[in-house]
Amino acid sequence: MSAPDVQAPAPASAPAPALIPTLGGRYYTDADIFTDEQENLFEAMWFCAVRAADLADPGAFRKITVGRESVLLVRGRDGELRAFLNICRHRGAMLCTEDEGQIRRNLQCPYHAWTYGLDGKLVAAPNMAALRDETGADIDRVRYGLVPVALREWLGYAWVCLADEPPSFEDEVVGAVTERLGDPAAIDRYQIGTLELGRRIVYDVAANWKLIIENFMECYHCATIHPELTEVLPEFADGLAAQYFVGHGAAFGDDVEGFTIDGSGGFESLSGISPDQDRKYYAITIRPQVFVNLVPDHVIFHRMFPVSADRTIVECDWLYSPEVTASGRDVSRSVELFHRVNQQDFDACERTQPTMASKAYRNGGVLVPAEHHIGEFHEWLLERLSGDPR
Repeated sequence: MSAPDVQAPAPASAPAPALIPTLGGRYYTDADIFTDEQENLFEAMWFCAVRAADLADPGAFRKITVGRESVLLVRGRDGELRAFLNICRHRGAMLCTEDEGQIRRNLQCPYHAWTYGLDGKLVAAPNMAALRDETGADIDRVRYGLVPVALREWLGYAWVCLADEPPSFEDEVVGAVTERLGDPAAIDRYQIGTLELGRRIVYDVAANWKLIIENFMECYHCATIHPELTEVLPEFADGLAAQYFVGHGAAFGDDVEGFTIDGSGGFESLSGISPDQDRKYYAITIRPQVFVNLVPDHVIFHRMFPVSADRTIVECDWLYSPEVTASGRDVSRSVELFHRVNQQDFDACERTQPTMASKAYRNGGVLVPAEHHIGEFHEWLLERLSGDPR
């Protein structure tokens, strides 16, 4: 991941100090802090769950974990994609234990056979005709149906939010992209929702999710561990040249033909992008767990699933135009470039994770000027947590 995803530098009249402190090491190891993050970040914000096209057929489902909750996403008979807590309303048994699959008719709890439609309504239960609610009335099939989870589709992905009153999707998700690119129409030109999956790689990273976020946000390390990336994007070789202005895209090298492992030509540029976006790479972070990487002929979309304080699953999708996928053209050279970048980044995060428990990092480390925007991420994090554990 490794690209500066940053905003305008501080005004010259108010220069930042050369070094500023990071979070202390326990923010990356403490189980209580991770629980706090689950409650106040992953369960409170919009969380990118699945690629909508993965659940194209009626009855297709996927189970994911959001914070501490198991969430079930399922395509209805009416074509609508819905999300529910993966819990039977009777005695709390988990409805689906498989990660994904196909439901033939209805969702049925394997414990007592309470049965739900794909719209979440209770449709059957043993001896249901004899069952009454606390007032003596027949059971309300909606009230005793599955607990719904807010869902929005954007960029071809389904985003869910567990909050009782979800925050504005336009402000927190769409707004994050607009803020980074500086143009509300810029993301639309890539037509991400119409692109198709060319490759997906799932990484099991033995590191805290914040280490991965922080790594993605800076390029101070690029010259050290990303030789292939800096060959394609020469300005990334200057690790201190971060703090790019809003809307900045890193230009391809003069002799680079495409965003591939060897700089050779890729595919035709996506039809909607503007001349200003051509031959450039853009990196976007959508908090709390999405990275979007834009290049002229494809899009690389990361979703993080924090599992514990020291483990994170990352699903990375390489998306191409339907013409490329339908033709069966070889995407391996473009996949290999960012796959190698991912491996290099995750190796660095896994090298860092064990030392977070060291007394040498008890009070944290320091951020050099090229990394100061990570300090803003830390401030945002502390504001959202229930208390400052330091």
